[in-house]
Amino acid sequence: MSSIEQIYDRIPDFAEDVRLNLTSLVTDETLSPQRKYGVLVASAIATRNSALIAAVESAASAVMTSVAIAAAKAAASVVVMNNVYYRFAHLASNPEYKTMPPRLRMDVTANPGVDKTDFELWSLAVSSINGCGVCIDAHEKTLRAAGVNSEAIQTAVRFAAIIQSVAIAIEAAGPVAPQAGD
Repeated sequence: MSSIEQIYDRIPDFAEDVRLNLTSLVTDETLSPQRKYGVLVASAIATRNSALIAAVESAASAVMTSVAIAAAKAAASVVVMNNVYYRFAHLASNPEYKTMPPRLRMDVTANPGVDKTDFELWSLAVSSINGCGVCIDAHEKTLRAAGVNSEAIQTAVRFAAIIQSVAIAIEAAGPVAPQAGD
């Protein structure tokens, strides 16, 4: 049984729609395997659900290099920092924060170890989960300038939404009971 199937089996009956969406995600071929699984890895990390992270990373290892998986992890790590900062600067009523330099180190964005467009797509997925409008706009604009079409962008965000809903559903189900012999 694959790691994704194990997660599928943990989704409770009250979340049947989530289960069906996960099935459609796994079979969707809109994105290349690296783009798809990079979105899934970065999104799973953004959910902070350790079982989901482990399952998705295991599935990704069948189609991504260790360098690409590390880049997806880097996208999740650096983007969350930017999401917190830029969401604050955008939401704070004091306009001075928008003019101040963020002084956040993010060298990985210049050389992520994978195609920069892939890294941007993964970053968009994380920004969508974290709800940072400023970052969403910046990543979407960069992707469009790189020639990524609306369908691919929408698919990445849809995948992020599904991964987030999977994490919520399995957390709502509660802890997994130990099996006999565990």
